[in-house]
Amino acid sequence: MTRNVRTRHLNLSRRERQIMDVLFRRGEASVSEVLAGLPDPPSYSAVRAHLRTLEDKGHVRHEAKGLRYVYIPTTRPGQARRHALQHLLDTFFGGSAENLMAALLDRGSVRLEPEELNRLSDMIERARKEEKQA
Repeated sequence: MTRNVRTRHLNLSRRERQIMDVLFRRGEASVSEVLAGLPDPPSYSAVRAHLRTLEDKGHVRHEAKGLRYVYIPTTRPGQARRHALQHLLDTFFGGSAENLMAALLDRGSVRLEPEELNRLSDMIERARKEEKQA
């Protein structure tokens, strides 16, 4: 798979991300169950179309259970999170983790608690040590 195809498949629309969130929370869901879990839900047929698209992209698969299909995520939440973060970095921060962190540390953007700042500081120190060992 080429990078362009792979990248295209990783970029999900807002609604596709919402559907994946429902599937991650539930583990599996029918169209009706996905519909019930969505904020400001679209029509039943729109959810079915999104699920087909997600299946075409390789993010979900379906199984017949009785008279209905249930959809199951094929992507793990951590993998989806990494892809979403990479998309965010590329789209809004020019691929720069430094620029992302600067935005997070800007008091006007996000209010981080002292404990969160300490944990981030510890993570940075661990990353520095790992870099020296590499």
